[in-house]
Amino acid sequence: MLEWDIVIIGGGPAGLAAAIRAKELGNDRVLILEREGYLGGVLNQCIHSGFGFEIMQKELTGPEYAEVFIRKILVMGIEYKLNTTVFDLKRDKIIYAVNEVDGIIEIKSKAIILATGCRERPRGTINIAGSKSAGIFTAGTVQKFINLEGYIPGKEVVILGSGDIALVVARRLILEGANVKAVIEVNEQIEGKKENLEDCIKDFDIPLKLCYTVVGVEGIDRVEGVIISKIDENKVPIKGTEEYIACDTIVLSVELIPDSELLKGIGINQWTSSRGPKVNENMETEIEGIFACGNLLYVHNKVDKITLEGYSVGEKAVKYINENYYKSL
Repeated sequence: MLEWDIVIIGGGPAGLAAAIRAKELGNDRVLILEREGYLGGVLNQCIHSGFGFEIMQKELTGPEYAEVFIRKILVMGIEYKLNTTVFDLKRDKIIYAVNEVDGIIEIKSKAIILATGCRERPRGTINIAGSKSAGIFTAGTVQKFINLEGYIPGKEVVILGSGDIALVVARRLILEGANVKAVIEVNEQIEGKKENLEDCIKDFDIPLKLCYTVVGVEGIDRVEGVIISKIDENKVPIKGTEEYIACDTIVLSVELIPDSELLKGIGINQWTSSRGPKVNENMETEIEGIFACGNLLYVHNKVDKITLEGYSVGEKAVKYINENYYKSL
C-alpha cells in the first residue's frame, strides 16, 4: 500500500491549484491522480480565449491557462499519475485506482481532495424520442474531437442547448467547415453569455430557435434528421408546430452535472439543487479529512473562481493534516 499525506483526485484547474498551494505551505507528500493522459482537464480542449483575466490580468486560451499551472507542478516536483482511474474510495481514506503501468493501486492518505469536476448529461438521461443512431454527441465530446484529435464528427449539425459550451462549439464547427443548421433552446432566451451570442451565433448567421425542443430523431445507422416542435409555457410540445431538419449530427449541450460517482460509494450526502457534495466552511465533507472543490461542488461560471477555490482547499487540507497528525512535532 502506498501512503501519502494528500491525494488529489482530478488534475484540472481545481486539483492543480490545490496541489500547488499545499506544496507552497510545506507539504511535500502530495499526489495527483488524473484519469486522462494529460493534466489540465477540460481546459485543454477549450482553445478559445477568455480565461484568466481575474487572476492573471490578461485573457488566455484554455491550454495557455492550464500550461501556467502545469509548469508550476513540474517545477515544484509535485508527483502525479496520468491515465489513472479511481474506481473505489473508502471512508477511512483508502483509495483504489488502476492504470496500465501499475495495475491496481491501493493508496492510504491522511487527506483527500475531490476535484473531479463536472460532466455533460448524455442522451440516455435526456428524454428524446427516436432511434439510437450514430451521430449523437455531447458538446464536450465534439470539442475534444475537433481541438485535440483533429477531426469533426459530422457536416450537417443541429445543436440542442444554448449554454456557452454549445455556442462556442457552434462557432468552432462552422470554422472547421461544418454547416450548423440550428441551435435549439427550450427557454425564451439563451443560457450562455450575450457576447457569445454575438460572436458565435449572430456573426455566423446560425439559426436560433427559442422555445423549441427536439421531439424525434430519424435515421437507422446514422442520424438523418430531427423533428423539432414549439413548446408552451409548461415546456410541452405544441401539436402542429413540428418542423423537420435534415442533419447527420446532433450535439447535446443540455446540462452540466457534478461528476459525483465516487460520492455515492461512500455515502457522502449531496445537495439536491447542485448535486454536489455537502461541505462545511472548511470545504470538508461529512467525512473528516475528505474535501471537495471546483465544479464537483457546483458548476462555476469562471475558471478563475475554480482556481481560487482550489488554492483555498489546499490550505484547508494542509491545516487539517498539521492539526491532526503533526501537532506534536
